[in-house]
Amino acid sequence: MDLRNIAIIAHVDHGKTTLVDAMLNQSGTFRANEAVSERAMDSNDLERERGITILAKATSVEWHGRRINIVDTPGHADFGGEVERILSMVDGVVLLVDAAEGPMPQTKFVTAKALALGLRPIVVLNKVDKPDAEPDRALDEVFDLFAALDASEEQLDFPHLYASGRSGWADAEENGPQKDLDALFNLVVNHVPAPRQLADINSDFRMLATTLSADPFVGRVLTGRVESGKLKVGSTVQALSRMGQKIEQFRCTRIQAFRGLGQQDIDEATAGDIVSLAGMSKSTVSDTICALAVDKPLEAQPIDPPTISVTFGINDSPLAGRDGKKVQSRVIRERLMKEAEGNVAIKIEDTPGGEAFVVSGRGELQMGVLIENMRREGFELSISRPQVLTREIDGVRNEPIEEVTIDVDDSYSGAVIEKITGARRGEMVEMKAAGAGKTRIVAHVPSRGLIGYHGEFLTDTRGTGVLNRVFHAWEPWRGSIPGRRAGVLISMEAGKSVPFALFNLEDRGRMFIGAQEDVYGGMVIGEHSRENDLEVNPLKGKKLTNVRASGTDEAVRLTTPIRQSLEQAIAYIDDDELVEVTPNAIRLRKRYLDPHERKRHARAGG
Repeated sequence: MDLRNIAIIAHVDHGKTTLVDAMLNQSGTFRANEAVSERAMDSNDLERERGITILAKATSVEWHGRRINIVDTPGHADFGGEVERILSMVDGVVLLVDAAEGPMPQTKFVTAKALALGLRPIVVLNKVDKPDAEPDRALDEVFDLFAALDASEEQLDFPHLYASGRSGWADAEENGPQKDLDALFNLVVNHVPAPRQLADINSDFRMLATTLSADPFVGRVLTGRVESGKLKVGSTVQALSRMGQKIEQFRCTRIQAFRGLGQQDIDEATAGDIVSLAGMSKSTVSDTICALAVDKPLEAQPIDPPTISVTFGINDSPLAGRDGKKVQSRVIRERLMKEAEGNVAIKIEDTPGGEAFVVSGRGELQMGVLIENMRREGFELSISRPQVLTREIDGVRNEPIEEVTIDVDDSYSGAVIEKITGARRGEMVEMKAAGAGKTRIVAHVPSRGLIGYHGEFLTDTRGTGVLNRVFHAWEPWRGSIPGRRAGVLISMEAGKSVPFALFNLEDRGRMFIGAQEDVYGGMVIGEHSRENDLEVNPLKGKKLTNVRASGTDEAVRLTTPIRQSLEQAIAYIDDDELVEVTPNAIRLRKRYLDPHERKRHARAGG
C-alpha cells in the first residue's frame, strides 16, 4: 500500500489533538455507531486532565487506497525529547497555528527541529472561525519564523490551508465550502514524499528504536520506522548501540502495525512502515534493531541536554508510610531508572548516601509530570527545590537562558516588565500591540529567574496573562537572583490542627492548611507576612473557664487556605525546604525537622 508518514506539530492548545480526531472520523476509522471519546489520542489520565499532549503517539488512517501514518507530538518544550526522536520517523510535518495567536514559542522549538531535518512543512491556520482570528497576519508571522530559522527556499515555498479542527473542515481558500478535510488529505498525499526507504526493500533489515513501552504479556516493546529491508515474525535479529556495540541477539516474537487508534498483529514489516517489535530484553531507545549481517548503526538524533535538576529522596517525615506503599529508596531508584530508559531527555545520578537521586530534565513541567505519575503509583517522596544546571564554555560559566513570550492586558504590562527585567535579570527583546487591548512582550530570561515566577505573574495580571517559555541558548552567568521574599510559618508541635489556633494565626500570614489536618514539628503550614521564618503552635486550643459570656463561644470562621498544586509547591520552596509528596497529600516542610538543627543550619549561612 502507498505510504505517507507525517507528524502534526503545534503549540499547546492550538487544536492538534482535536484535528487528529476529525481526521480519524472522516477517514472511516470508526464505525458509525462506535462511541469515541473527545481527544482520543490523549490516552494518558494526566493528558486528559491537563489538556496537553505529553507522550508522542502514532495512529494510522486509510485514504483512497493510501495509508497515512500520523504522529501526534507533544506541544511543550519540556517534552522535547519525545519530539526530537519522533521527527526522525516521518517524511513531512503539518504545522498547526492558531489563526488568532500566531506561531508561539513551542511552535518555534519543534519547527526548528523539523526544518533542520529537511522536512517540508504544510501550514494549517486553525480556528479561523474564532471572532479574533487574523489568518493573514498569522501566515505572515509563520513565514517570518521560517526565515528566522534559516529555512531553505523549498521549505519557504510551503502550501497552506484554512481550517477549523473542531468543526472538521479545511480549505485552500479562507471562504471555501467548509465541509470536510479532503483538502488536507489530498495535500498530505501530494506534498509529502513517500518513504525513501522503499527503494531499499531488498536490502538488510534496519530500524531505529524511537519509543519504548512495556506489555504485560510480551515484555519490552520498541517502536520505530523500518529504514530498510523486511522482517518476519520469528526472525533472529540483533540490537546495536549508538556507538556500534552489539547489545543482544534475539528472536522477534511479535510485530504490530498501527491501525486506527489500536495496533494490529502483522506477519511482516516492510521498509517505510512504523511498527512495534517485541522479543528483546535489553535494547532501548536510540538503539538500531537490524539483521545479523549489519555492523553499522543508524544515526540517532542528538538530544538537547537537561537544564534543571531536582533531588528525589525518601519521605522521612513523621507521617511517612501512611498513604503510600512504595517508600524504600531501592524501589524509588528502580522506578527512576525505568523512566530514564524510556525517556532519553532525563538523566539519573545517585547521591553519595544512596538514599536520594538527582534527576535532571528539561523543565519544571516535565519534573512535575514524573512526580505526579509516581505519586499515583503509590510512591512517597521528598522533593528539593529545582536547581539550574550550568556548563563551562571557553572557561566562562554559562547558564540556560529561556525565551519568554507574554500576552497581557495593556494595563498590566508595566508590572510584568519591571519584574522580568529587574531582579530576574531578563532582557526585553520585543514589545508590540497584540490587538484586543493586549500587549505581547518577548524577553530573554535566565531559567533561574523563572523558577517560582508563574504564580507571581498570575497575581500581577489578575489571572488574565499568558506566559510561554522555551529554551533559547547558553549565555554567561548573569549574577545573583533573589529568592522568595516572604518567610514561612513552621509548626512546632505534632497533632491535629485546631481551628481556634489557626484563627489567631491568620494575622501572621496566609495559611496552607485547614482545621483538623495532620501537622508535625518542622512542617510549613503557611506564609509569614514578614521576611523571617516564625515557629508557631497550630494546636493551641481555647482556655476554658467556668464563666460564659454571650457570644464568646461562637464558631470561628477561618479564611480558606491556599492549596498549591505540585508544580506550584516545587517552585515555591526555598533551598532549606522540601516538598513531601504522597498519594493523598502535598505538604511543605523544612529540610531539618529538629528545631536545634534548623537553627545551627541558619547560623551556618544555609
